[in-house]
Amino acid sequence: MIEIRIHGRGGQGGVTLAKLIATSRFLEGLSVQAFGLYAAERSGAPIQAFCRYSEDPIINRNLIYEPDHVIVLDPTLVGPAIAAGLKSGGWILINSPQAPTDFANQFDHNPLATIDATTIARENNLGTRSLPIVNTALAGAAGRMLGFPLEEIHSALEHLGFKGSNLTAATRAFEQVRLLHTPLKAGPAEDSVAHVDEGRSESILEGAGAALPAIKTGLWASEQPHRQQLIPPCNHICPAGNNVQGFLNALARDDANEALEILLRSTPFPSICGRACPAPCMDACNRIELDGAVNVREMERYAGDHGQVTIEPLAERNERVAVVGSGPAGLTAAYHLARFGYQVKVFESGPEVGGLLTTGIPEFRLPDDLVAREINRILGLGVEVETDHRIDRQSLLDLARNHDAVLVATGQQVQRDLQLGMNGTKAVVQGIDFLEHVHRGDVRVDGERVIVIGGGNTAMDAARSALRLGAKTVKVVYRRSRQEMPAIPEEIDETVEEGVCIELLTQPIALQAVPSDGVRRHYRLTCRRMELGEPDESGRRSPIEIPDSDFELPCHRVILALGQSPDVSVFPEGTEVREGNQLLGLLETPLFAIGDLATRDGTVAGAIGSGRRSAVHVHNVLSGEHETLTEHAEALRDVDVWHDEVIRADAMKLHLFERQPASHGESIGLSERRSTFDEVHLGLEDTAEAARCLSCGVCNECDACCTYCPEGVLKRVGHRLEFDYSYCKGCGICSAECARNVIFMSHL
Repeated sequence: MIEIRIHGRGGQGGVTLAKLIATSRFLEGLSVQAFGLYAAERSGAPIQAFCRYSEDPIINRNLIYEPDHVIVLDPTLVGPAIAAGLKSGGWILINSPQAPTDFANQFDHNPLATIDATTIARENNLGTRSLPIVNTALAGAAGRMLGFPLEEIHSALEHLGFKGSNLTAATRAFEQVRLLHTPLKAGPAEDSVAHVDEGRSESILEGAGAALPAIKTGLWASEQPHRQQLIPPCNHICPAGNNVQGFLNALARDDANEALEILLRSTPFPSICGRACPAPCMDACNRIELDGAVNVREMERYAGDHGQVTIEPLAERNERVAVVGSGPAGLTAAYHLARFGYQVKVFESGPEVGGLLTTGIPEFRLPDDLVAREINRILGLGVEVETDHRIDRQSLLDLARNHDAVLVATGQQVQRDLQLGMNGTKAVVQGIDFLEHVHRGDVRVDGERVIVIGGGNTAMDAARSALRLGAKTVKVVYRRSRQEMPAIPEEIDETVEEGVCIELLTQPIALQAVPSDGVRRHYRLTCRRMELGEPDESGRRSPIEIPDSDFELPCHRVILALGQSPDVSVFPEGTEVREGNQLLGLLETPLFAIGDLATRDGTVAGAIGSGRRSAVHVHNVLSGEHETLTEHAEALRDVDVWHDEVIRADAMKLHLFERQPASHGESIGLSERRSTFDEVHLGLEDTAEAARCLSCGVCNECDACCTYCPEGVLKRVGHRLEFDYSYCKGCGICSAECARNVIFMSHL
């Protein structure tokens, strides 16, 4: 994208010049944008205009702070301010009879061009002698400078209704513009700072022969605008505590590195969560009220897959911390503690690091190589891991004696059972065990009729894996309705798409063997139809048996996916396991249960959040410091008021946003899925989806407030908004035009 900033005075046609340049590009098939920054200025007052053009759709609505090129319509405005933020090598075109070399010392880092557009305008009777209209002449000069053919400039003029002397002026300027291609010095100017000083301040009037108004009209105001920040709903609800708005804002600027850096402040697993998270942030997204939720999950995946960030410990400490369990909670705690500088060692009972991240989620949802990549990022901080090391009650006490703190993150290891009459035989297998065998590649179900009992993600993963391993048919049996199924809705949809039949409101009763064909054992699962009653303690409606409704399902194998419960046998009898509570005081060693063991949340994101909270808590206990933990947006901008409340859709001005449907990315073909464990979803190719984020309650520097301020008393300097209350009458237009509810009016 090329961005041009135009400096001129009211009445010279600066905004029309922006439109002429934009039109010349539009007629060549490019996406364009042209607009002005007027405030309430009169003829002769300094103004700015802006022009953008790009081969890709333009969604940026901001003023231009870092232009590729600058055009100056009035030579009295020439000064350091016109080059503020100008990119290295950017042209400066000045309306002046002087040669470009006369300005070289002022702008020694930029190529220069000059054209006497004033004389050309007067000779062609454009405007008056006291106020000549120089825009069409400068359009011709800009076209030559930027490499546009003259006929393209003529086409733009004719498209906008300019004829005769305007075409002549453009032609003369195209032919007569003087170009100085080589700057005196190479590289960008050291004092090139991206900001706009135009506004009711001394900087705009300096050297312009004007003065501030004598009457300070701000005394007339009964209200004043201020800047606030609220909590976006996505940030508030994220179980991992991610700054969702922050990383989406970075991706909207196509900065995957910054997006990843923001995510890594809270989670070590952005690529994993970008695939396996149930994404409650999307359910809470205010954009649902407009045209559909922002696809946050895919954008987190993009940041994790494409961003490049080096993570190092922030300090170096001598204290030693033991973590029992290498699932998402344990590894997240180890990650944050290692970043704090502690010596961390993780003890894993199995042969591989990662817990269910490695063995419990199949590759078509979570490829092994990216799991290994994100785990290696944690180990790269100096975290040690000892596998095949099961911790029991006695060894836990030993860890407490030999470490300064111990975190137990063993998850929910007790698998719930269902007494069907043939438990303990090869006919019945637990879903977690089945998925672990799938991961190891030592199970086949060729030609089998498989029944999976349960409605969670493990049930869906087991069913879809059985299909890929050659099962003849796969049925999922669940005792409640589709609405009560705890699995991620998208995964349920994909399970059905791939050919799995889901028997809802069905309760398995008994499993019996039937005569076999000599090749494999056959079984018959007796089931009973159910109906839903009143909600139980989980909030889901309780299933009630329907009398005389039994029926049978033939099968060769039954997979139980009924959920898990914590195994607290590692702790002394009577220990109450609750997140955040210190469990033992042996040798004054703090010992905590974290993750699903303590919270029973059951999601990767929830385990990440628990691991992070616990790491910060342990750090504060060991260091005596008071590291704060924000579970929502950081204060990204200088604000007058910080509100610890969530902004809802009815507080937004959704009518100010353009409708734009969400992007969902490509997937491999349906027929191909059943024969491969290749990842189903291919992800999004770019960051365009991030630009759909409404930035609820957080300023994203759209500049609408500055653009629409009728008094010109509001300007943005860097990331800060400056209100000149001496002249602000309190009209409230800035607040009315703030779509994100960042600017609010308060009574004096």
